[in-house]
Amino acid sequence: MQALHGQGFLLRPFRYPDVPQFVAAVHESLDTVGKWLPWCHAGYSVRDAENWVDLCTESMAIGEAYDIGVFAPDGRELYGGVSINQINRDYNFGNLGYWIRQTRQRQGLGARAAELMACYAFHRLGLTRLEVVAAEHNMVSRAVAEKIGAQFECIARNRLVLHGVPCSAAMYSLVPPWYGNAGPSRDKGKGKGKGKGKDQG
Repeated sequence: MQALHGQGFLLRPFRYPDVPQFVAAVHESLDTVGKWLPWCHAGYSVRDAENWVDLCTESMAIGEAYDIGVFAPDGRELYGGVSINQINRDYNFGNLGYWIRQTRQRQGLGARAAELMACYAFHRLGLTRLEVVAAEHNMVSRAVAEKIGAQFECIARNRLVLHGVPCSAAMYSLVPPWYGNAGPSRDKGKGKGKGKGKDQG
């Protein structure tokens, strides 16, 4: 996957040199990201980040998931992450996830990155539906979904598990502006994988 340039940021795959920044971003974001995404915890280690880079690379290579980083325009400073994962090729939909490190929040980065990634999913992956699954009381994530035009569908009971406890989630969806036309699909995966990435939203 080639880098995608957005307004004030760059989307590109994670690499091993990003590991120290990734770990630092996790540790600084425990009170915000960590509240809603259980993988963001105080024990997150360099090995965890290295394993995550490996998993992202492998999943992308076979078209199961596209979990990439949100970086500064020059591709150096890590701002956060965005993803298309849990891809279901039988029904042609996937999950759209996003997170922004604490020191870069409240700058509109999450919405801009999510919108660009959604465009990639529709135009390049050929998906016809994206879902955003956010904990019912995660109003920041829900605001991002609404800002990019996702349609609220329902409150799904026990849809997520946060810190070992089932919780309800707000379900949103995005569909391409054209109906029945998937557009170019040069990066379609080879299989039907449901993705192994983080269920971010």
